Amino acid sequence: MSNQQILLIDDERGISDPLSYALRKEGFEVTCSYDGQDGLRRAQSLLPDLIILDLMLPLIEGLEVCRQLRGDPRTREIPVLMLTARTEEIDEVVGFNMGADDYVTKPFKMKPLVQRVKALLRRPHLKEQSVDVVSRQGITLDRLHHRAVAEESELPLTPTEFKLLWTLLRQPGRTFNRNELMDASRGEDANAFERTIDVHVRSLRQKLGARAVLVETVRGVGYRFRDEPHESIPPEATAI
Repeated sequence: MSNQQILLIDDERGISDPLSYALRKEGFEVTCSYDGQDGLRRAQSLLPDLIILDLMLPLIEGLEVCRQLRGDPRTREIPVLMLTARTEEIDEVVGFNMGADDYVTKPFKMKPLVQRVKALLRRPHLKEQSVDVVSRQGITLDRLHHRAVAEESELPLTPTEFKLLWTLLRQPGRTFNRNELMDASRGEDANAFERTIDVHVRSLRQKLGARAVLVETVRGVGYRFRDEPHESIPPEATAI
Protein backbone atom coordinates (compact mmCIF):
# COMPACT_ATOMS: atom_id res chain seq x y z
CA MET A 1 0.00 0.00 0.00
CA SER A 2 2.86 2.39 0.64
CA ASN A 3 3.43 2.90 -3.09
CA GLN A 4 -0.21 3.61 -3.96
CA GLN A 5 -0.75 7.14 -5.15
CA ILE A 6 -3.88 9.22 -4.65
CA LEU A 7 -4.69 12.44 -6.48
CA LEU A 8 -6.89 14.73 -4.39
CA ILE A 9 -8.65 17.45 -6.39
CA ASP A 10 -10.44 19.87 -4.07
CA ASP A 11 -10.18 23.65 -3.83
CA GLU A 12 -11.18 23.79 -0.13
CA ARG A 13 -7.95 23.75 1.87
CA GLY A 14 -9.95 23.12 5.05
CA ILE A 15 -10.87 19.74 3.56
CA SER A 16 -7.91 18.84 1.36
CA ASP A 17 -5.24 19.51 4.01
CA PRO A 18 -6.62 17.27 6.80
CA LEU A 19 -7.73 14.62 4.29
CA SER A 20 -4.32 14.45 2.63
CA TYR A 21 -2.72 14.23 6.09
CA ALA A 22 -5.01 11.34 7.09
CA LEU A 23 -4.25 9.46 3.86
CA ARG A 24 -0.51 9.95 4.23
CA LYS A 25 -0.72 8.56 7.78
CA GLU A 26 -2.15 5.39 6.20
CA GLY A 27 0.90 5.13 3.94
CA PHE A 28 -0.51 6.57 0.72
CA GLU A 29 1.34 9.01 -1.50
CA VAL A 30 -0.94 12.03 -1.97
CA THR A 31 -0.79 14.76 -4.59
CA CYS A 32 -3.14 17.73 -4.17
CA SER A 33 -4.67 19.89 -6.87
CA TYR A 34 -6.97 22.86 -6.34
CA ASP A 35 -8.81 23.32 -9.65
CA GLY A 36 -10.27 21.09 -12.34
CA GLN A 37 -7.89 22.07 -15.10
CA ASP A 38 -4.75 21.35 -13.08
CA GLY A 39 -6.33 18.21 -11.61
CA LEU A 40 -7.07 16.80 -15.06
CA ARG A 41 -3.52 17.54 -16.20
CA ARG A 42 -2.02 15.88 -13.13
CA ALA A 43 -4.27 12.83 -13.53
CA GLN A 44 -3.11 12.37 -17.12
CA SER A 45 0.56 12.74 -16.22
CA LEU A 46 0.70 10.95 -12.85
CA LEU A 47 -1.80 8.15 -13.60
CA PRO A 48 -2.57 7.70 -9.88
CA ASP A 49 -4.15 4.61 -8.33
CA LEU A 50 -7.23 6.56 -7.22
CA ILE A 51 -8.66 10.06 -7.64
CA ILE A 52 -10.71 11.91 -5.02
CA LEU A 53 -12.61 14.54 -6.99
CA ASP A 54 -14.66 17.46 -5.68
CA LEU A 55 -17.77 18.26 -7.69
CA MET A 56 -17.59 22.07 -7.39
CA LEU A 57 -14.23 23.17 -8.77
CA PRO A 58 -12.88 26.32 -10.43
CA LEU A 59 -11.93 26.37 -14.15
CA ILE A 60 -13.36 22.91 -14.93
CA GLU A 61 -16.14 21.46 -12.77
CA GLY A 62 -15.79 17.98 -11.31
CA LEU A 63 -18.37 16.27 -13.55
CA GLU A 64 -16.55 17.44 -16.66
CA VAL A 65 -13.22 16.34 -15.23
CA CYS A 66 -14.70 12.91 -14.57
CA ARG A 67 -16.17 12.73 -18.08
CA GLN A 68 -12.79 13.53 -19.63
CA LEU A 69 -11.03 11.00 -17.40
CA ARG A 70 -13.40 8.27 -18.56
CA GLY A 71 -12.94 9.28 -22.19
CA ASP A 72 -9.16 8.95 -22.05
CA PRO A 73 -7.76 5.38 -22.41
CA ARG A 74 -4.91 6.31 -20.06
CA THR A 75 -7.21 7.24 -17.16
CA ARG A 76 -10.46 5.41 -17.85
CA GLU A 77 -9.72 2.59 -15.37
CA ILE A 78 -8.65 4.81 -12.46
CA PRO A 79 -11.22 4.63 -9.61
CA VAL A 80 -12.87 7.99 -8.89
CA LEU A 81 -14.40 8.87 -5.54
CA MET A 82 -16.54 11.97 -5.96
CA LEU A 83 -16.66 14.43 -3.06
CA THR A 84 -19.42 17.01 -2.90
CA ALA A 85 -21.69 19.08 -0.68
CA ARG A 86 -24.71 18.11 -2.78
CA THR A 87 -27.02 15.51 -1.26
CA GLU A 88 -29.83 15.01 -3.79
CA GLU A 89 -30.07 11.49 -5.23
CA ILE A 90 -30.20 12.90 -8.78
CA ASP A 91 -26.72 14.31 -8.21
CA GLU A 92 -25.52 10.83 -7.31
CA VAL A 93 -27.03 9.41 -10.50
CA VAL A 94 -25.40 12.13 -12.60
CA GLY A 95 -22.07 11.51 -10.89
CA PHE A 96 -22.22 7.78 -11.54
CA ASN A 97 -23.32 8.31 -15.14
CA MET A 98 -20.22 10.43 -15.64
CA GLY A 99 -18.08 7.57 -14.36
CA ALA A 100 -17.64 8.04 -10.60
CA ASP A 101 -17.07 4.81 -8.67
CA ASP A 102 -18.23 6.15 -5.32
CA TYR A 103 -19.92 9.27 -3.99
CA VAL A 104 -19.37 10.94 -0.59
CA THR A 105 -21.19 14.03 0.63
CA LYS A 106 -19.78 16.77 2.84
CA PRO A 107 -19.49 17.02 5.76
CA PHE A 108 -17.97 13.58 6.25
CA LYS A 109 -16.12 11.67 8.95
CA MET A 110 -12.48 11.14 8.13
CA LYS A 111 -12.10 7.49 9.20
CA PRO A 112 -15.06 6.12 7.19
CA LEU A 113 -13.87 8.04 4.13
CA VAL A 114 -10.39 6.56 4.42
CA GLN A 115 -11.98 3.11 4.68
CA ARG A 116 -13.93 3.73 1.48
CA VAL A 117 -10.71 4.72 -0.24
CA LYS A 118 -9.15 1.45 0.89
CA ALA A 119 -12.18 -0.51 -0.31
CA LEU A 120 -11.94 1.01 -3.79
CA LEU A 121 -8.27 0.08 -3.94
CA ARG A 122 -8.93 -3.51 -2.86
CA ARG A 123 -10.72 -4.61 -6.01
CA PRO A 124 -10.39 -8.38 -6.22
CA HIS A 125 -8.86 -9.96 -9.30
CA LEU A 126 -11.58 -11.55 -11.39
CA LYS A 127 -11.47 -15.33 -11.42
CA GLU A 128 -11.34 -17.56 -14.49
CA GLN A 129 -8.70 -15.41 -16.16
CA SER A 130 -8.81 -17.51 -19.34
CA VAL A 131 -12.29 -16.16 -20.16
CA ASP A 132 -12.07 -12.62 -21.52
CA VAL A 133 -15.23 -12.38 -23.65
CA VAL A 134 -18.81 -13.26 -22.72
CA SER A 135 -21.96 -12.84 -24.87
CA ARG A 136 -25.58 -13.17 -23.81
CA GLN A 137 -28.88 -11.85 -25.14
CA GLY A 138 -27.21 -9.59 -27.70
CA ILE A 139 -24.72 -8.11 -25.21
CA THR A 140 -20.98 -8.79 -25.58
CA LEU A 141 -18.38 -7.88 -22.97
CA ASP A 142 -14.66 -7.95 -23.70
CA ARG A 143 -12.83 -7.35 -20.45
CA LEU A 144 -9.38 -7.51 -22.03
CA HIS A 145 -10.16 -4.35 -24.05
CA HIS A 146 -12.84 -3.07 -21.64
CA ARG A 147 -15.52 -2.97 -24.35
CA ALA A 148 -19.25 -3.49 -23.94
CA VAL A 149 -21.30 -3.84 -27.14
CA ALA A 150 -25.02 -4.32 -27.76
CA GLU A 151 -25.82 -5.10 -31.41
CA GLU A 152 -22.74 -3.26 -32.71
CA SER A 153 -23.43 -0.22 -30.52
CA GLU A 154 -20.80 0.42 -27.87
CA LEU A 155 -22.11 0.93 -24.34
CA PRO A 156 -20.32 3.71 -22.37
CA LEU A 157 -20.03 1.75 -19.12
CA THR A 158 -17.99 2.90 -16.16
CA PRO A 159 -15.47 0.37 -14.74
CA THR A 160 -17.87 -0.46 -11.91
CA GLU A 161 -20.85 -0.91 -14.26
CA PHE A 162 -18.72 -3.09 -16.53
CA LYS A 163 -17.70 -5.40 -13.67
CA LEU A 164 -21.26 -5.49 -12.38
CA LEU A 165 -22.63 -6.53 -15.78
CA TRP A 166 -19.76 -9.00 -16.28
CA THR A 167 -20.64 -10.72 -12.99
CA LEU A 168 -24.31 -11.02 -13.94
CA LEU A 169 -23.65 -12.20 -17.50
CA ARG A 170 -21.22 -14.89 -16.40
CA GLN A 171 -23.97 -16.68 -14.46
CA PRO A 172 -27.37 -15.90 -16.00
CA GLY A 173 -30.33 -16.86 -13.86
CA ARG A 174 -28.33 -16.79 -10.64
CA THR A 175 -29.48 -14.27 -8.05
CA PHE A 176 -26.67 -12.21 -6.52
CA ASN A 177 -27.25 -10.31 -3.31
CA ARG A 178 -25.95 -6.75 -3.04
CA ASN A 179 -22.91 -7.70 -1.00
CA GLU A 180 -21.81 -10.26 -3.59
CA LEU A 181 -22.18 -7.72 -6.39
CA MET A 182 -20.21 -5.11 -4.48
CA ASP A 183 -17.44 -7.63 -3.77
CA ALA A 184 -17.25 -8.49 -7.46
CA SER A 185 -17.46 -4.98 -8.85
CA ARG A 186 -15.95 -2.69 -6.24
CA GLY A 187 -14.02 -4.53 -3.52
CA GLU A 188 -14.54 -5.44 0.12
CA ASP A 189 -16.51 -3.67 2.87
CA ALA A 190 -19.62 -4.08 0.72
CA ASN A 191 -22.02 -3.52 3.65
CA ALA A 192 -21.22 0.19 3.51
CA PHE A 193 -22.38 0.43 -0.09
CA GLU A 194 -25.74 -1.38 -0.24
CA ARG A 195 -27.64 1.72 -1.34
CA THR A 196 -24.89 2.59 -3.84
CA ILE A 197 -25.29 -0.68 -5.75
CA ASP A 198 -28.91 0.23 -6.51
CA VAL A 199 -27.76 3.52 -8.03
CA HIS A 200 -25.24 1.65 -10.21
CA VAL A 201 -27.94 -0.75 -11.38
CA ARG A 202 -30.25 2.14 -12.32
CA SER A 203 -27.46 3.75 -14.31
CA LEU A 204 -26.61 0.44 -15.99
CA ARG A 205 -30.24 -0.11 -17.00
CA GLN A 206 -30.43 3.35 -18.53
CA LYS A 207 -27.43 2.55 -20.73
CA LEU A 208 -28.83 -0.86 -21.70
CA GLY A 209 -31.95 0.75 -23.15
CA ALA A 210 -34.41 -1.93 -24.34
CA ARG A 211 -32.25 -4.60 -22.70
CA ALA A 212 -32.69 -3.06 -19.25
CA VAL A 213 -35.39 -5.69 -18.59
CA LEU A 214 -32.67 -8.36 -18.67
CA VAL A 215 -31.30 -7.10 -15.35
CA GLU A 216 -34.04 -8.27 -13.03
CA THR A 217 -34.68 -7.22 -9.44
CA VAL A 218 -35.21 -10.05 -6.95
CA ARG A 219 -37.08 -8.33 -4.15
CA GLY A 220 -35.45 -8.55 -0.77
CA VAL A 221 -32.34 -10.20 -2.20
CA GLY A 222 -30.60 -8.46 -5.10
CA TYR A 223 -30.33 -8.84 -8.88
CA ARG A 224 -29.94 -11.43 -11.63
CA PHE A 225 -29.47 -11.49 -15.40
CA ARG A 226 -32.43 -13.07 -17.20
CA ASP A 227 -31.43 -16.44 -18.63
CA GLU A 228 -33.96 -16.44 -21.48
CA PRO A 229 -35.13 -13.83 -24.05
CA HIS A 230 -37.70 -11.30 -22.90
CA GLU A 231 -40.81 -10.66 -24.98
CA SER A 232 -40.32 -6.88 -24.89
CA ILE A 233 -37.03 -7.17 -26.83
CA PRO A 234 -37.34 -7.66 -30.60
CA PRO A 235 -36.09 -11.16 -31.64
CA GLU A 236 -33.42 -9.67 -33.89
CA ALA A 237 -32.02 -7.72 -30.94
CA THR A 238 -31.21 -10.91 -29.02
CA ALA A 239 -29.41 -12.72 -31.84
CA ILE A 240 -25.68 -13.12 -31.23
